[in-house]
Amino acid sequence: QVQLTESGGGPVQAGGSLRLSCVVSGLTFSSYAMAWFRQAPGKEREFVAAINWNGGTTFYADSVKGRCTISRDNTKNTVWLQMHSLKPEDTAVYYCAADLRPRVFLVVTAGGYDYWGQGTQVTVSS
Repeated sequence: QVQLTESGGGPVQAGGSLRLSCVVSGLTFSSYAMAWFRQAPGKEREFVAAINWNGGTTFYADSVKGRCTISRDNTKNTVWLQMHSLKPEDTAVYYCAADLRPRVFLVVTAGGYDYWGQGTQVTVSS
């Protein structure tokens, strides 16, 4: 059974930092690309960042570029999203996702991911 479990969300003031974690079980973590998405109330789920199987390639949404870093440790089956200079518009539920299809590129659409976590809430106050 594949499980993705996010943690690390919470309330934070604007300008603050958070590190989200996602621990994966039930699949060969080191073989697959991973990503973070977020969904604010009343909005569609949007891409935040993605990382390839070995961490050598990353890609970010323009809205978070320069403020977020995605990383992974294949020995720990974990992917992280480090966020700095948080803004109220970053408030959302953050989800990690796994792409199990063999690709040479990173996918930025939710439909390209096969497994999802339950999400962790990030609330940024001004």
